[in-house]
Amino acid sequence: MEPLRISTLIEHFQLNRFNPSVNIDHMYVTESDVNRLALQLTGFFDYFQETRVQIIGRVESSYLDTVNARDKSAVYEKLCSYNIPCIIFTRDIKPDDELLELATMHNIPILGTGRATSAFLVEIINYLNEHFAPSITVHGVLVDIYGEGVLITGESGIGKSEAALELVRRGHRLVADDAVTIKRINDTTLVGSAPSITKYLLEVRGIGIIDVKMLFGAESVLESQNIDLVIELTEWDGTKEYDRIGLEDEYKEYLGNKVVYQLLPIRPGRNTAAICEVAAVNHRQKKMGYNAAEELYRRVQENIDKE
Repeated sequence: MEPLRISTLIEHFQLNRFNPSVNIDHMYVTESDVNRLALQLTGFFDYFQETRVQIIGRVESSYLDTVNARDKSAVYEKLCSYNIPCIIFTRDIKPDDELLELATMHNIPILGTGRATSAFLVEIINYLNEHFAPSITVHGVLVDIYGEGVLITGESGIGKSEAALELVRRGHRLVADDAVTIKRINDTTLVGSAPSITKYLLEVRGIGIIDVKMLFGAESVLESQNIDLVIELTEWDGTKEYDRIGLEDEYKEYLGNKVVYQLLPIRPGRNTAAICEVAAVNHRQKKMGYNAAEELYRRVQENIDKE
């Protein structure tokens, strides 16, 4: 996992720099967890996670106002002796001059934001989790269909990009074509995005590369999307048996997370984009508690019971 530059963190959250003389060019955050300074301000530094981003909010600042000058100096000196990536003050709180002086001496950036502490903690944790999430790149197309992230896979030339183009024309949104970067945010969430070099670009065989955002507008593309469904396109084989009811879900695993998987055999005359669209809506309907296959099974059972 690539470390995150402190300068990138500052730019993303538009943080204020209280000691700009500290050179942050080669400073990084190396883990996704953050630490809200609490017991450390009382002098208890056992199990202190010094490599995390440190947060000071209104509660911590109010406590420091009650501490006598000698004890506060001791805490500041102990705190700044650690290799801390940065300290962030929330709610437009200003750090003490003594802390600023010590932090500058130890090359620790002191930053600030006007956001509320709890809200900022959620934002920065989500941001760091996404940055440090394990990732892989797979061959396929990721499209947002009615809010469902559909990863379309299959062999080269099978028609993935053409299906994505038709879906965009129907009002859905392209996330990535050809190469999809998948990040595991947590035990249940996979997020897909496009590598920067192919962002918003789509390859259509016979035409070449097109810029979807320029051709269809900003509403036709999406920066990233959760992956809710995987559809694999495959050539129709008349000798094989394909699932015609869909009573039981199959799954595809990426980075240890399972995603609902459907194999879609295609042949001339089948509208791939329309089928992908229906598959996405049907998947969403299942998540909302209605399964058409189970309803059919129930009706058949009722009919058998009547007879």
